Amino acid sequence: MKTFNRVFTILVLIFLYVPMLVLVVASFNNGTDPAVFKSFTLKNYRSLFSDSVLLPLLINSVIIAVLSAIISTVLGTMAALGIHSMGPKLRSATMAVTNIPLTNPEIVTGVSLALLFAFIGTTLKINNILGFFTLLIAHVTFNLPYVILSVMPKLYQMDPDLREAALDLGCTPIQAFFKVVIHEIMPGIISGAMMAFTMSLDDFVISYFVYGATFVTLPVEIYNYTKKPLQPKIYALFTLMFIIILLMMVAMNILQARDLRLSKERKMALNADRRKAV
Repeated sequence: MKTFNRVFTILVLIFLYVPMLVLVVASFNNGTDPAVFKSFTLKNYRSLFSDSVLLPLLINSVIIAVLSAIISTVLGTMAALGIHSMGPKLRSATMAVTNIPLTNPEIVTGVSLALLFAFIGTTLKINNILGFFTLLIAHVTFNLPYVILSVMPKLYQMDPDLREAALDLGCTPIQAFFKVVIHEIMPGIISGAMMAFTMSLDDFVISYFVYGATFVTLPVEIYNYTKKPLQPKIYALFTLMFIIILLMMVAMNILQARDLRLSKERKMALNADRRKAV
């Protein structure tokens, strides 16, 4: 059984990462056909970094990703704290509603947001309402559930007596949060922020319905490139985006593993102190 699991895992990894490997190799190919490797070259990357169209769009995507990650992390953390303080039945119902955007098809979310923004634009008599702010609102909307789901487990793991002890020692509720609670849930906050950034950076479906001519993100523009033969510099761009997101996910996994190890060490130390007290 172990051998089967290992073989199956290897096959899955091959299925997932071989296409990415082909993309990386194609980005260093001197030819235009990815199936034929002529010679190694860096001209595709030089062409990418000298492109006057793609780089500004990449900057737009990074701006939206950073801002939406920051806003959704703040709002999601506040929402997680509020949900955690609810009663069991209300908390369960609220989490069920929170999880709906995760299972809802992105095209439905995109069309719904586009209709909402169109209604607001008609009501306020704004002709071109789609643009930077509609993109930002849409990205914050679909990022919020990921942040909440990242922070909630840390709130469950936190010892509730820590906050009560801080209050007993004279802290106000806000001081208790910044001096005690935030340090306990920080790994969840960072994981949620990383997840929000990566989800926002490469989002296309929802962005396609809410972007405007004044502010376009890179994934939306890349869709227009796919209607004709791709230029080799696009392979270089895809490779850089893949590496950035891969590094983000690796960092998030390392952070989660470190937090799990520290949590186990704290529990062992607490149990040891309790045994000594007995």
